[in-house]
Amino acid sequence: MDFIGYISWDISPEIFRLGPVAVRWYGLLFALGFVLGYNIMTKFFIKEKRPLKDLEALTITMIIGTIIGARLGHCLFYDPMYYLSNPIKILKIWEGGLASHGAAIGILIALLFYIKKYPKYTMLWILDRVVIVVALAGFLIRLGNFFNSEILGSVSSSPWAVVFARIDSLPRHPAQLYEAFAYLLIFVYLFRSYFKFDGKIPTGRFFGIFLILVFGARFIIEFFKEVQSAFEHSLPLDMGQLLSIPFVIAGIYFLIKSNKKE
Repeated sequence: MDFIGYISWDISPEIFRLGPVAVRWYGLLFALGFVLGYNIMTKFFIKEKRPLKDLEALTITMIIGTIIGARLGHCLFYDPMYYLSNPIKILKIWEGGLASHGAAIGILIALLFYIKKYPKYTMLWILDRVVIVVALAGFLIRLGNFFNSEILGSVSSSPWAVVFARIDSLPRHPAQLYEAFAYLLIFVYLFRSYFKFDGKIPTGRFFGIFLILVFGARFIIEFFKEVQSAFEHSLPLDMGQLLSIPFVIAGIYFLIKSNKKE
């Protein structure tokens, strides 16, 4: 295979370093997702005349649920034997390893605690709005994966293939960018639809659409990725696809239910 003409990617994951402390693209984009998400949710809360102090508590809850869920998801879904044998490694989040499916589960569990403390909100009311900013955060996180040269695509001869020079010399699908821009389009669609509905979203509608589009896109894009763990070679579908199926089914359920209510 002739590799001439492919895009070469050799950007350092670190933006700069101050002694032992390194500021990385991934960390910056991950944090930016929460900052932008908070600002967008502020617009929603103001529009719907909800107290902003409730949003502050919701944001903290979301951050905790996302980080814990994403980390445990990676450890238990993709390499459970290693992490259960070395449980201290689970805490070393700076070594990498976050799973979006785990983040989704972590957010749902965290929100159960939130609505118990703030019973004036329902789970679906929050989810119909939170998923808008989660889609944007997903876009930024996948850009971070691209800067890290991780979650690699499969080898490709397409003219837009990328050679991740820090990994190997093979041209690959930029699967991180496929996923990132899919999430960006989903964010734009949901954000515009929110104002089209003037904030009066049919209960469960956006949550259902989000699950179908995000995890449907994830299922398709997995065909252009390398598997993340060796055991996935023995599976009929890779782990990302198997975990996406129940989320898509759940999305269809909530979408149908919201249509019936309307």
